[in-house]
This record gives sequence, C-alpha cells and structure tokens, in this order.
Amino acid sequence: MAGNMTQPSFHIDGADRTGRWLFTCDHATNHVPDWVGGGDLGLHPSDMQRHIAFDIGAAAVTRKLAGAMDSPAVLSNFSRLVIDPNRGEDDPTLLMQLYDGTIIPANRHADASMRERRLTELYRPYHTAYADLADRHDNVVVCAIHSFTPQLKGRPTRPWDIGVLYAGDDRLARPFMAACRDQGWCVGDNEPYVGHLPGDAVDRHALRLSLIHI
Repeated sequence: MAGNMTQPSFHIDGADRTGRWLFTCDHATNHVPDWVGGGDLGLHPSDMQRHIAFDIGAAAVTRKLAGAMDSPAVLSNFSRLVIDPNRGEDDPTLLMQLYDGTIIPANRHADASMRERRLTELYRPYHTAYADLADRHDNVVVCAIHSFTPQLKGRPTRPWDIGVLYAGDDRLARPFMAACRDQGWCVGDNEPYVGHLPGDAVDRHALRLSLIHI
C-alpha cells in the first residue's frame, strides 16, 4: 500500500497467491481522500453512489475471481472522479470535469499542483503496485475488471450481460466470449467500449509487455 498512510491508494488481495492470473480493479471504490476537498468533490451524495464515481460491483467480482483462481488482485482506493487510473497521464479526461451529464465541482478549477498531488499520492503508487504484480513471473495473465451502467442518460438501454474488451490481442478474448455465449449470455465484443485507449492501464501493463489479457 502507498500514498497517504491513513488512506492507502490501493489494496492488494492475496499477494502471496501462486496462480498465474493478475486481477485488477481500476475503479473499485467511490472513496475521496480527505485532502481532496475535505473528502468531498462537491457532488450530491446520491451521485457518489452512481457509476460515475466507481464501477458498481466490480470490486466484489475482482476479489471473488482472484480467490477462485488462487491469484492476486490489486484494487484502487480512490474514486475515478478524483483521478482516473485507467487513463494515461496525458489524457485530458484524467481529471473528469463532466461525466454523464454531471459536473464535478472539485475538478472544474483543479490546478496543476492539485493534479500533481493526485498523481503522486494516488495514481502512480497504484500503477507501481500493478506493475510489480504483473512482473512477478513471466507468464502472468491480466484480467481487468470493470462494470458498465445499463443505460447512460438519454441513451438506449445496453443489451449486453457481459462486455469483453481486448485490443489487437484476442488470444483469451475469443475463447472466453465463446464460453460466455455457451452459457446463454448476451456478449458484447468490445462493447459498450472499445478495448483500447493509448496509455490506459491494460495498454501500459499488458499490451506493451505482450501479456495475455482480457
């Protein structure tokens, strides 16, 4: 764990597990550190319970799968609205100012020093832990767990039970999607999002290292 000593920027489950998988959860929580606006981004509490603040249900799925596969998991301990670890450092949406129709007041006027502090205390320690776990042996398989909201404001309902994302390397994605369809699930092939943003977490820790991933 790293970052503020009383508010670690990440959690690792099963660091000593011997399985080859690495499960990750970039958007595990809606937690706002107390040094960011006194722990308040200026949003109504109900907004902090929405998908804009974290990936609902993803942390529990991550921990369940990691335990089942006897493999470690790393989970962020800060809201994606504080800083998004699934973005490159130069991505303009790293500190989101508007998300699904909701303005993020604490980010509208966040200056360079605040951005750097969030990078130093939250974002970079999480990615260092991620990299260390991905490097623990030479045949790691990365499984990044996210969730998606069934319907964005003003948009059609999304039909998929599960979305499978990948980018160029479909060694795991293709058989996994086939297995999901065999269960009778409606599967999104790189839906509702495309599987790749330059500099995102999977690009940084799996694609660039040629690790099998999903």
